[in-house]
Amino acid sequence: MPKTSARLLSLLSLLQARRDWPGALLAERLDISPRTVRRDVDRLRELGYPIVAFKGPEGGYRLDAGTELPPLLFDDEQAVALAVALQIATTTGAGIEEAAARALTTVRQVMPSRLRRRIDMLQVTAVGRSATTRPESQVDSGVLMALGAAVHAREVLRFDYASPPGAGDDDSAMAAPRRVQPHHLVTWGGRWYLVAWDLDREDWRTFRADRITPRVPTGPRFTPRELPGGDVAAFVAGRFRGSDGSGGSGEWPCRGEVILGLPAAEVSRYSRDGVVEELGPDRCRLVLGSWSWAGLAADIGRFDADIEVVGPAELRDAFGQLARRYANAATGPLGEKSQYV
Repeated sequence: MPKTSARLLSLLSLLQARRDWPGALLAERLDISPRTVRRDVDRLRELGYPIVAFKGPEGGYRLDAGTELPPLLFDDEQAVALAVALQIATTTGAGIEEAAARALTTVRQVMPSRLRRRIDMLQVTAVGRSATTRPESQVDSGVLMALGAAVHAREVLRFDYASPPGAGDDDSAMAAPRRVQPHHLVTWGGRWYLVAWDLDREDWRTFRADRITPRVPTGPRFTPRELPGGDVAAFVAGRFRGSDGSGGSGEWPCRGEVILGLPAAEVSRYSRDGVVEELGPDRCRLVLGSWSWAGLAADIGRFDADIEVVGPAELRDAFGQLARRYANAATGPLGEKSQYV
């Protein structure tokens, strides 16, 4: 029979692995008697683990939720996954960065040396924009919890929605409280968004979580609607590309074709979801989309190469507009040419 301490750890590991355990099955898995199982359960209770017994044809035990979080057991892969997730959580913008960093330190301290070496070798860098460039993107963790609870409970949510930076304070559409049926809480580009059916506008909307101030209490329960297209990732991507997310092609509203004086292999590394076709050793065709024609021309212009516009005419006009702006930017404030021209 294994030592009591080892047996208790094995019992705790089994209780964490599934919700209900028949007493006879626990005894069989641990190779002990049902009486020993009962004694070991009592020992775990004395250590603070909320283990409840349930009745039934077989009877058994369940590790229940308590008033405090007791010590937990993780296998090697779970411990590594937890550490990696905590590293990523330090830059989520969810207002939990400091707590995640402290939790990571705690987890690492109690890891065996073999796992600490794995964690040290597997450093994950979650790239996020600095607070100086996007200070408004920080989300209070309490707001995220409130939004997530409303989504889970399928309850109508009321909230105040702040105007975007630079908008007038007299914007009544933004100042009025919103009433929505919350469906999904998602992240996109380092920000958190609520996907919801707006009851007043009778349409789907995506709201930035960092601009939401929930009101209490929540409203009545609702029956979930079918999201256009049925896929939340495709819907959100479509909205940010300018489509209505109705399940169509989901293409960018502006799409153009050019020929670049660069190898296709070099262009394809930086073309996102564009289509690149090789035309020669140092020449390729690029079909790319964006949210505006000026934005598309700017995206293509970042390639340091000669550009031939195939079409459409709107893209050609956008290049002309940017050329004039760049020419003006290269001229001094008194009309004198810059030394770099």
